[in-house]
Amino acid sequence: MTDPAFERRTRACQQRLRDGAGDLAVLFPSRNLCYAAGFDEEPQERHLFLFVPREGDPVFLVPALYGSQVRAESWVEDVWTWSDGEDPVAAVEEVVADLAVPADGHVLVDDTMWALFTQDLERALPDATFGLASAVFDDLRIRKDEAELDCLRRAGELADEVSIAVRDLGEEVVGWTESELVAEIESRLLASGDALAFDVIAGSGPNGAMPHHTHEDREIELGDPVVLDFGAYVDGYPGDQTRTVVFAGEPPEGFAEVHGTVQEALEAGVAAVEPGATAESVDRAAREVIEDAGYGEGFVHRTGHGVGLDVHEPPYIVEGNGTELEPGMVFSVEPGIYLEDEFGVRIEDLVVVTDDGCERLNDSPRGWRADATE
Repeated sequence: MTDPAFERRTRACQQRLRDGAGDLAVLFPSRNLCYAAGFDEEPQERHLFLFVPREGDPVFLVPALYGSQVRAESWVEDVWTWSDGEDPVAAVEEVVADLAVPADGHVLVDDTMWALFTQDLERALPDATFGLASAVFDDLRIRKDEAELDCLRRAGELADEVSIAVRDLGEEVVGWTESELVAEIESRLLASGDALAFDVIAGSGPNGAMPHHTHEDREIELGDPVVLDFGAYVDGYPGDQTRTVVFAGEPPEGFAEVHGTVQEALEAGVAAVEPGATAESVDRAAREVIEDAGYGEGFVHRTGHGVGLDVHEPPYIVEGNGTELEPGMVFSVEPGIYLEDEFGVRIEDLVVVTDDGCERLNDSPRGWRADATE
């Protein structure tokens, strides 16, 4: 890719290195590499690194079979290659020498880099100290630029479209298994999205009381609440939305009250989002509603998580996180109540912090009846 945003991000990384974070950042196939260089690839056994020094231009070191691909897909012009049969560690040593990395410098490596590659870097720089690239990239990636927000908005729109279409199935869903419903959702997501953002969740009846239950062959019965949590990637960025729906019939006793409480908690959490507020204050706002209603013990997870190239990334909306919210941060607000052996309720929207509050990235109906319009 030649989008100038990628070079801006890499130069911002270099500025943070110069500000004291380190002398060199080394990325391998990961979300950080995609963020900085516009090159997206799965990790594999061959050495493929992007070296980002404090000064000058970054350097790719890649297997020869990737040379043309990297030159075509990334803005980085300096691409070194090594061939099968050659020693990749020797190639690493040549690159760090060419970049004049101090022998006793501080090197930041990708958090998800395989131990094999980290050890090879340590062999090439035996006197260096090592840290994690998240020391730089978490701060860079936590605020989304307009290009990223555009992708996230489109991913949110896709989740909304699928949510509405699935609701419209209504009573037809009764008698389906959770797995059959998931297959329907996946098909609709993949018709317009690039890939599933995560395993689709369809927790019906008592299965909904397990927050990360995905799906099984349990048949959906009349009156069953069904927790539906799904999203798809659109141009590298994921959607993530949860609704709890009763497709037909009347729900169990107490369900409507629980759902109303969760919906109120969602609104309280969203209303608390503004620049200068803390991540934990959003968690408190949502949690207090649920605790005041007497269901505190049923809210067993944090209120939300950041969303970007990864479905789960900073900022985490949880007690103890004093991170101040800033425009461009994107995260979920997803309170829930889970009553073991009975049912669960979770409602989730993604929001982006704006200059004076927040923008919701989801707008599909949040009510529990399949034909709900709000």
